[in-house]
Amino acid sequence: MTQSYQPIKESRLNDLELVGNGSVITKQVGDLISKTELFGVLDRLDINLLASYMSLYKAKDKDIIITEGEEGDYMLLVVEGSIEVLKQDTQHRMKHITHINPGTIVGEMAVIDGEKRFATCIASEPTVLAVLTRDALVQIIDNEPKLGAKILVQLLAMMSEHLRETGGKLVGYLRV
Repeated sequence: MTQSYQPIKESRLNDLELVGNGSVITKQVGDLISKTELFGVLDRLDINLLASYMSLYKAKDKDIIITEGEEGDYMLLVVEGSIEVLKQDTQHRMKHITHINPGTIVGEMAVIDGEKRFATCIASEPTVLAVLTRDALVQIIDNEPKLGAKILVQLLAMMSEHLRETGGKLVGYLRV
C-alpha cells in the first residue's frame, strides 16, 4: 500500500487546520463512510483503506470551506459538526439551500470534473472534515483498482440520481 496524502494547494482548506491522515481516526471516519449513500457498498477493509487516502481538517464556526464559483478538486465527508450550504440568487444574495450533518458528502462532482463549485459551504459550528482529493482518487484507482471501481460507480450513481431529481424539478418549471 503506497499512498501519500497531500494537503490541498490553493484552496479554502488552506485556511483550516490540517489534522492529518484519515487513518488518525479510521474507526470514526470508517463508521461514517459505511453509513453514507456513496460508500455504503464498501466492506470494512475497503473503508479503512479509503480512510487512509483521506486528509482530516478542522474548521472553526463560520469558517468558509467552499466558495461558490471557485475551482475544486476534492470532496468532503462531514465527520463532526455541521455545514450550511448557500447559493447566490440572481440578485447576488446568498440564499440558504440546506444544512449538512455528519455522514454527508459534499463536493463529489469536483472530484470527477474539477469544475467550479456550485455553492458556498460554511461551518455552522466547529467541524471536522475528511477530504478526498482527485489526486488521492487517482492513486486509489492505480493502487487499488477494485476499490477505485466501486467508488467511481457509486459517484456516478449519486450524480445520476441528482441529475434525475433536478430534471424532475425542471419539468415542473416548464409547465408553468
